[in-house]
Amino acid sequence: MEFSSYTFVVFFLPAVVLGAIVLMRRGTQRARLLFLAGASLVFYSWWDWRFTGVLALSLIVNFMVGRALASAPHRGMLAAGIAFNLLLLGYFKYVDFFIGNLNAVTGIDIATLGVVLPLGISFFTFQQIAYLVDVHRREAVEHSFSHYLLFVTFFPQLIAGPIVHHKEMMPQFVGGRAGRVLPATFSQGLAIFVVGLFKKVMIADSISQFADPVFDAAAGGVAVPMLEAWGGVTAYSFQIYFDFSAYSDMAIGLGLMFGLRLPINFNSPYKATSIVDFWRRWHITLSRFLRDYLYIPLGGSRRGPWRRYANLAIVMLLGGLWHGAAWTFVIWGALHGAALAATHFWRRNVLGRAPHSEPRTAAGRTFGVASTFLFVTVAWVFFRAPDLDSAVILLSGMAGLNGIVLPHTYFSYLGPLGPAAAEAGIRFEEAYLFLGFDQLLWLFGLLALVWGAPNTLQWAVYRPPAGTPSPRMIDWAAILRWRPSAAWAVTLSAASIACLVFMSRGGTFLYFQF
Repeated sequence: MEFSSYTFVVFFLPAVVLGAIVLMRRGTQRARLLFLAGASLVFYSWWDWRFTGVLALSLIVNFMVGRALASAPHRGMLAAGIAFNLLLLGYFKYVDFFIGNLNAVTGIDIATLGVVLPLGISFFTFQQIAYLVDVHRREAVEHSFSHYLLFVTFFPQLIAGPIVHHKEMMPQFVGGRAGRVLPATFSQGLAIFVVGLFKKVMIADSISQFADPVFDAAAGGVAVPMLEAWGGVTAYSFQIYFDFSAYSDMAIGLGLMFGLRLPINFNSPYKATSIVDFWRRWHITLSRFLRDYLYIPLGGSRRGPWRRYANLAIVMLLGGLWHGAAWTFVIWGALHGAALAATHFWRRNVLGRAPHSEPRTAAGRTFGVASTFLFVTVAWVFFRAPDLDSAVILLSGMAGLNGIVLPHTYFSYLGPLGPAAAEAGIRFEEAYLFLGFDQLLWLFGLLALVWGAPNTLQWAVYRPPAGTPSPRMIDWAAILRWRPSAAWAVTLSAASIACLVFMSRGGTFLYFQF
C-alpha cells in the first residue's frame, strides 16, 4: 500500500485515525499499541500477505534472542541472532545475485530461484540487528512483545525507514504517547504529510517523465547524446531527491498524527558542502547504522588514517550492496567510499582541518555545494541504471562521446550561430529525449528550490526524539513557517486537492525496492 495511493489516503489512514481516537477515549495503552501494530500488519500484508510470515518469523526470533541477551549477554547468542538476520536478508535479496555471478565465473549453469524480495526487509532487518546489539550493550531493555511488535512494524517507517533505535521509541511507548491523536501534534503531522504527498505526486512523479525515457533508451542500447544524457541524469537526481524527501516527510507526519516522533532521515542533502556533509544529511539513520554497527566495530579512525580510509571504503561498498543486489550498486557505493576517503585525506593532510569542518568563505561553500551536487548526480547513474552497459552509455553521452544533438527548431533560434554550430559537429534533429525549455525550467526551478528554500522540517519546526539531531532553522524564513492558521489550512487543502486529482498517475516510492 502506497502512502500516495487512494487506498491509503481515502480509506486506510482515516480508518486508523478513527480507531485510534476511539481507543484513546475508551481503551487502554496496551490496546492502542496492539491496534497500531495490527493496522501496521494489515498495511504490510496489503502488497502480498504471504510475506507477512517472513516478517512474523523475523519478529519472533529477534524478540526471543533479545530476551535471552537481556537475561545473560553472550557473544555467541548475539552472533547467532545477527547471523539469522543476515541469512534471511541474504536469501531473499542476494541468492539469485550470487548464483548469477557464480555461473558467470565458473561457466556452470545453476538455475536461479526467482526469489521475490519482501517489502522493507532491508529496513526491518537492520533495525533488529541494531536492537540485538543494543541489548547486548545494555543500551536497550525490552518491556513486552506488544512494545517490540509496534517498534518494528509501525507502518510509517516499516517499508523505507527511518531505521529507528529502540531507545528512541520505547520511552514514547512507555510514556503513553503511542496512539494518542492530539490536536497539536495531529495538525502539525497532517501539514508535514500533505507537503510530503505534494512532493511525491506533483514533483517526483512529474520529473520522472524526463528521467525514465533516457535511462530506458540507454538500457535499449541507444547511444544517448550529451544534452539528453545530462538532462535525464539530472532529472533523476531531482526525482530521487524529492521522492525520498517526500517519503521521509510523510513518515514523520504520520508518526506525529499518532503521537510518535520519528528521527529525521533527510535534511536538505543537496545543500551539503562536501560528500562527508552529504552523508550526514541523506538517509541519516542508515548512515548512523553503518557508522555505529560497522564502521566503529571495524576500528573507525582509531587505528590510523589508512585504516580509516579502508574502513570507509568497506562500509560504503556494503552500503551500496545493501541498496541492491547488482554490481551497479557496488560501484555506486565504491564511488562514495572513495570520495569520503579522498575528502578526509584532503582536509586532514592538505588543508589541515577536521574532515567534518565547513568551508570558511562564501566562495568555498558555493564551490563545495556545487561540486558535491555534481559528484552525487554523476554517481546516481550507477544507482539508477539497470546494468553496467547502460551506465557506460550514459556516462559516455555525458562526456560528449555520443555527440551533441539539439532540437531541430533551435537551428533557426540560433540565427547565424546555427550554421556555425552545425559546422562544429552539433546535430539538429528530433531530440525526443530532451523536451527543451520546459525541461530546463523544471530543472533550474528545482535547483533553486533545493538550494534556496528551507526544508519541510524547518518549515514545520519539527522536534525529533530526544538525543537525535535536529535541523538548523533558517532565520530569514521565519515568515514562511507553518502555524495553525486559516491561510495555511486553505493552502494545504488546495495542495491536497491537487494531489488527489493527479494521484491516479501512480508512482512507487523508489526506496520501496530496497
